[in-house]
Amino acid sequence: MKLQLLYRGPLSSCNYGCQYCPFAKHKESRAELLKDRRALERFVRWIGERPASDQFSVLFTPWGEALIRPWYQEAIITLTNLPQVQKVAIQTNLSCGLGWVEQCSKPHLALWATFHPEWVQRKAFVAKCLELDQRGVRFSVGVVGFPRFRAEIDALRQALPSHVYLWINAVKPELPTMSEEELAFFATIDPLFRYNTHHYDSYGLPCGAGFTVVSVAGDGTVRRCHFIPEAIGNLYDPEFKQCLRARPCSSQHCHCHIGYVHLASLKLNEIFGPGILERIPYHLSPYDQLLG
Repeated sequence: MKLQLLYRGPLSSCNYGCQYCPFAKHKESRAELLKDRRALERFVRWIGERPASDQFSVLFTPWGEALIRPWYQEAIITLTNLPQVQKVAIQTNLSCGLGWVEQCSKPHLALWATFHPEWVQRKAFVAKCLELDQRGVRFSVGVVGFPRFRAEIDALRQALPSHVYLWINAVKPELPTMSEEELAFFATIDPLFRYNTHHYDSYGLPCGAGFTVVSVAGDGTVRRCHFIPEAIGNLYDPEFKQCLRARPCSSQHCHCHIGYVHLASLKLNEIFGPGILERIPYHLSPYDQLLG
């Protein structure tokens, strides 16, 4: 079995308070945090008990910031050193210390980092990025594409090493009010930006979700992806593998990168290659050239 796992446990708290995020500044109880830790430990244990012929790539997509919790650092250290694991990536705001990455198998580690200019100084964030680069950790960097962040985004691009991909998440409700000049600016920063500006008609289209990639909840519930609520199985069921098969998309639309990147019709696997989970393109060309 070769499978990509998008793991999202019960954790739902963050140390930042972004206005657009429902988990901003949410404070969990000790019992809730313990539940999350035990669920994560079970997940890591399950992977470690699989035969070495099984190969997994894991992307942690927490509802909040996970790397400020030591059990996520410990989990990533363990997973990157397992023979069953090809790669581990995690979405993070980089507010944690980074010394723990030295215990990871770095060829199997990648970070998906997001800059929040309203919560962290650019200089401090860039320092973390440069530290990652110096430590030999692969990572991408992203920003939510609010026009009010334009100056910060421009300065961030100039401050980051040229080989670090800077992606822009489009704020889709604001797109109709943005000028062509603003949209063009975001596209100069991120050549793939316009891919993120669409709600793709996905119903009935072939997708890797449920076959080559699945979403896993803390209790082991497996869904095709984060955006289709129907469960297709449970990771801890001995017969779990039988739920994996090719299926056409059952959603009318797909608009999030971690969803549409697996739509066969977009062929984004040809752009991202082995960097598809951590959002690092291997074959980067301007959007218009990619469509041509």
